[in-house]
Amino acid sequence: MSMKVVVTGANGYIGSHVVRELIDRGNEVTAVDVKTDYIDPRAICVQASIFEDNAQIYEQLGRPDLCIHLAWRNGFAHNASSHMEDLSAHCRFIRQMVEGGLPRLAVMGTMHEVGYWEGAITDETPCNPMSMYGIAKNALRQAVLQLQKEMNFSVYWLRAYYILGDDEKNHSVFSKILQMEKEGKEKFPFTSGKNLYDFIQGDELAHMIVSASLQDEITGIINLCTGKPVSLADKVMEFIESKQLHIRPEYGAFPDRAYDSPGTWGDPSKIEQILKNEQ
Repeated sequence: MSMKVVVTGANGYIGSHVVRELIDRGNEVTAVDVKTDYIDPRAICVQASIFEDNAQIYEQLGRPDLCIHLAWRNGFAHNASSHMEDLSAHCRFIRQMVEGGLPRLAVMGTMHEVGYWEGAITDETPCNPMSMYGIAKNALRQAVLQLQKEMNFSVYWLRAYYILGDDEKNHSVFSKILQMEKEGKEKFPFTSGKNLYDFIQGDELAHMIVSASLQDEITGIINLCTGKPVSLADKVMEFIESKQLHIRPEYGAFPDRAYDSPGTWGDPSKIEQILKNEQ
């Protein structure tokens, strides 16, 4: 069944993949962002900030069947002040969309809501975030679930893990490696690299976001992950070799972050069931 879908943060490196995937599946997409240069031209582009107070926002965005809310500033700067500064604006946008009549809401969550955790993260894992990014995302999740108790709409809280891909745009360690290679540097400062993470490619994540958001059977917190932990050092070396780079990591130059456990990954049981149901 084709849907009218609004995607916020549509110009971002995940958002642009999500817009393309939705359109490829036959949905009508309104793509919202402050910039629109990476958005699929088949989408209806709305160049605007969703942080403005606008009680008519749901009507103005075409009364969509679904909103996939990906917009977020400074996602790779975990202690940026913007996370808490923007939180009330995210809450207001979501409330105004729901009050207008939005029946389905999908929001991008993060493993950083959980904080320090060793082993698999499920939707029952307690959250004790240890960065401003994690605190803000966790608070937004709590606010959305509280709003759901007051109003009748479906919630898909899509919890992402370590995202790869679109190396020039994603502001991760991988984009930094490429930049330093271009600058002719032989080494880049790195942590121990021993921590185990759940890595996923950007286009694969976008596929999961769309699949989870368009179905009705499984809602609530959904881990978008592989469930297969890999060390950061192994993934970095795999990246360097695949790109045939000359630069090499300088292990131990940076300390590991206090909220990075020896190994944490997502429980993929829900997303695996969703993808299986599609077949």
